[in-house]
Amino acid sequence: MKRRNFIKSGAIGVASVGVLACETEKAPVQNVNSKPGLPISIATWAPNVDAVDAAMAAMENGGSSLDGVEKGGSVPEANPKDMSVGYGGRPDRDGKVTLDACIMDWEMNAGSVAFLQGIKHPLSVARRVMEKTPHVMLAGAGAQQFAIEEGFEVENILTEEAEKQYKEWVKTSEYKPVANIELHDTIGIMAIDESEKLAGACTTSGMAYKMHGRVGDSPIIGAGMYVDDEIGGAVATGVGELVLKTCGSFLIVELMRQGRSPQEACEEGVKRIASKLKDFEQFQVGFLAIDKVGNHGAYAIQKGFNYAINQGGETKVYDSDFLVKA
Repeated sequence: MKRRNFIKSGAIGVASVGVLACETEKAPVQNVNSKPGLPISIATWAPNVDAVDAAMAAMENGGSSLDGVEKGGSVPEANPKDMSVGYGGRPDRDGKVTLDACIMDWEMNAGSVAFLQGIKHPLSVARRVMEKTPHVMLAGAGAQQFAIEEGFEVENILTEEAEKQYKEWVKTSEYKPVANIELHDTIGIMAIDESEKLAGACTTSGMAYKMHGRVGDSPIIGAGMYVDDEIGGAVATGVGELVLKTCGSFLIVELMRQGRSPQEACEEGVKRIASKLKDFEQFQVGFLAIDKVGNHGAYAIQKGFNYAINQGGETKVYDSDFLVKA
């Protein structure tokens, strides 16, 4: 065979393989409850239906997606019956309520506070960090000082019920996180407004009876929450240490960048934890993700994770699929 004909036939063969690959390549698998559509607000845990409704109301009243996630996150922060976020949150081992939060917008601006005490709305403080300082994160006494300078009031956010439960816990002082025992904990919330701008936020009081000074994944950009306006966003809930070790939310967004659907990316995020970390079955982690057109996905280590969504004029709650079926 002449060299020219050999090259020509080889090129045809390569092209044929490429066509075959395109024909056999599977389309991304979407969550069965997912559909495209904007605007959208979505949050971890079923009790946060009021949060996604508040986020949507903020956007419908002319606010941005950033306004939406701040308004939405402030709902559980102000609810004393929600004992894992803001006011009413369970304390640490020393009886102190310490709060973590972060927020991020469509231009990669981000703000965060960690180990913040005495401030009911850490998410709003995080937004001030983003908009009024050259930094991304403030922590501890410095975060509180900044909040006071911005006009936030220092309050006693340890409620009678949370204190009562703490005093019962002190009798044994046994620290053993139990998956889903609080039914809902950290709220991770995301929104896309009519201008197709994406924002995300996360706020929590962290693990009940944690060591004083412990900070989980929630205020860490790329762990508890991450958004990229070109791709989509993700939030995490559950045992933060497992999410921190795998940069969970950033991982999920990058998987979507590579072509995975939000559902496929969440599943891979959980499976990454399972493949890397021992005894993962003892704990719960749930991931929630959206892409730029409003498709969503959710997946958890085990049964019990659910989420709320406001889209197309309807607010719904769905249970997430999970890895450990036994």
